[in-house]
Amino acid sequence: MSTGLVLRRALPGDASAIAAIYNAEVLNSTATFDLVARSEEEQREWMGAHEGAYPLIVAEGERGLRGPGPGMVVGFGSLSPYRTRPAYATTVEDSVYVGASHRHQGAGGQILAELVRLARAHGFHTVIGRVAAENTASIGLHQACGFVVAGVEREIGRKFGRWLDVAILQLLL
Repeated sequence: MSTGLVLRRALPGDASAIAAIYNAEVLNSTATFDLVARSEEEQREWMGAHEGAYPLIVAEGERGLRGPGPGMVVGFGSLSPYRTRPAYATTVEDSVYVGASHRHQGAGGQILAELVRLARAHGFHTVIGRVAAENTASIGLHQACGFVVAGVEREIGRKFGRWLDVAILQLLL
């Protein structure tokens, strides 16, 4: 488990690092159902929607992590509105991404735990994780943070020429 992480709110200068981590998942995995990589400008626009009650945080690597060392963004996470209708206002959806060279070292758990803490601090009632059902690592990460599987949406997405199920994980705060 990684112990040398600094978690902080994302800054505009983090856009390139966040885009690099995210775009690797867009192009190579089902961790996101996006099909087209984001430009740095598109990433900045997305980041602009994650302020106030909907934070975007980054994990910076320090000693003890593989990679270049302190100050390197190794992962990020965000809270987003779950749906736009007013009755959903107390529910948020989480997103957690960790760069490939820093997985399985505890970064994802630290990011998700901080997002849960921030969701509580902002007065939300529920956090939802929507995860490709084949992504057992992310499902396990959510379960380790107290989430339970609330259901599965069958064949709801299509990527890499195949249908994908989405597991819905929920944490009541």
